[in-house]
Formats: sequence, structure tokens, C-alpha cells
Amino acid sequence: MKLIPLIAGLAAALFTAGAAAQSAADYPGKPVTLVTPFAAGSGPDAVLRLVADKLGRLWNQRVVVDNKPGGGGFIAIEQARRAAPDGYTLLQLDSEHVAALPHLYKSRNFVTLQHFDPVASLFRTPFFVAVPTGSKWKNMSDLIAAAKAAPLSYGSWGVGSPGHLGAQQLEALTGVQMQHVPYREVSQLYTNVGSGEVPWAFASIPSSQGVYKAGKLRYIAVAAPKRVPQMPDVPTMAEAGGPASLEVNSFVSLLAPKGVAPAVQAKINVDVAKVIADPEIRARFDTFAFEPLAWSPEEIRRQAEAKSKVYGELVRRGNISLE
Repeated sequence: MKLIPLIAGLAAALFTAGAAAQSAADYPGKPVTLVTPFAAGSGPDAVLRLVADKLGRLWNQRVVVDNKPGGGGFIAIEQARRAAPDGYTLLQLDSEHVAALPHLYKSRNFVTLQHFDPVASLFRTPFFVAVPTGSKWKNMSDLIAAAKAAPLSYGSWGVGSPGHLGAQQLEALTGVQMQHVPYREVSQLYTNVGSGEVPWAFASIPSSQGVYKAGKLRYIAVAAPKRVPQMPDVPTMAEAGGPASLEVNSFVSLLAPKGVAPAVQAKINVDVAKVIADPEIRARFDTFAFEPLAWSPEEIRRQAEAKSKVYGELVRRGNISLE
């Protein structure tokens, strides 16, 4: 009699394994939605739409981008979290949504990777130190010396952004204290840096290129260990006299609600890596100085956890909160 439940259990396990394999083989059998907290027309949105188009062709299915900006990313996060865990709703997030939100919204008790699994990486973007073209600062040594000599402010595109947390890390590494000026509009931030109303800010190429191309901005360093090929004349943080250990970047990934079959997650990872390798997408990445990534889910998680540790320390040090 005891063999009956054992046989039933084995049959159920075999059925589940077979269903998972079958679902991966058939995936996707209907349109896929990519939810994003980034506004239409932004750099991450532009990349996601190109990736969606390539995935649609590869899968012979519609892949739809659904922009849900606002709420610190929680509008998009909540929509994706409520979706069925079947791989047909994926969520685009940057590393700050994954690694910084839990520290910035303590009372929500929301840890992103407790609700989502990383399934595929897209790109990483470096951040440059941008100053007005007419600034007397030629390098990071000049900026740090100025911050030590007198009160100095800097701008960012919001509390808890990489521009804010990166400056917090610069303060921690150099012993200076500066005044943070957060902006709601990214374009206004760099317009004000270009006019000299704000002395400096961290900047990505897509967010600041308009003001840069107008000749109103200079980049005095990139917060990275290596120079960026698209801006070969811009020195690294160490070369410019700043702290060598200061790296300011953000990586963007696709995540799935917890519960998606591992075989489906693996297929998404492999197929996204295929389209990221497409020459058209690589060319688009180059215009933004985005570094294409082909990380495994385990590597995405490892990178996110490393950032979370750094961000947690910076948030505590600066007593930063978005609540």
C-alpha cells in the first residue's frame, strides 16, 4: 500500500519536470510584455525597444514595451510583481532599483530580489564628472581642492540616484562635504551645470550629450578603472587625481517574478544574449557608451549584492531616505 503514494509522487515529479521542459521548448507561445520604469525616449527605453524588436523576430511573437515611470520605480515593480510567474511578463530594472531601493525605503521592507529573479543582463553605463566648459577645474584634484577650501554643491537626477550616491562615495573617500542639489528633470540638471549654476554633476553620455555637444560641458574624469572607448581623451578617476577606488556605474537587467520555471529563465537568458550580440544593437550601445553585458543570472545577483553592500553603507552614512 505504501508504494501507491510513492508511485504517485514520482509520477507527479516526472510530470512537473516534463511540463517545465515542454514550457521551455514552447516558450514563448504568446506575446511577451517588458515592463520598464524608464520613460519613453530615455536611453534604457531606447535600448529595450531595440531588444524587444530583435527578440520578437527571434521568437516569432510580439514583444511589447510597457513604460510605467514614476513612484521611484515601484509603479513598474508592482505591475510586474502581480503578473503570473510564467515568463510572459519581464521587468527592466537598473542596479539601483535592485540594490538601493531596499535601503532608501526601509519602512516598505521591500527587497527586490526576494520578489524577482534576475534572468538576463543588458548593459552597463559609466558616469563622467561633468563641469561647465568655462570651469577653472581641469581635473579631479582641482575639484577636491575646491571642495576642501569652501562649501561646494553638486547636482544629481534625484535622491538615491547613482549621481547622488556616487558623490556620497567621493565624499567618504576624500573627507570632503558637499551640498546635494537634486533635480526632477535630467535635462534641467545639465542645462544648469552648463550655465554654471551647479558646479558639477555625474553624467552619463545619453543624459548629457545635448549640452555637451552644444559646447557647454566638459568631462574631467570617468569614474571607472579604464577609459571609455567613446571618450578616449577623458582620463580615469585615478588619472585625474581622484580616488582610484571610486567607480560609479549602473547596470540594467531583465528580471522575472519569482516562480518562473528555471528552463524558461535559461532560455530567456540565452536568447537575450543572442540579440545583445547583434551588430545593430552593439552600434546603438556605442552611441550611448553602454557596455554590453552577457552575465548569467548568478553573476547579476552577485553584482547586485556587491552594490547593495556599498549603497547600504552610503545611505546609512548620509542618513538618506526617500520615505
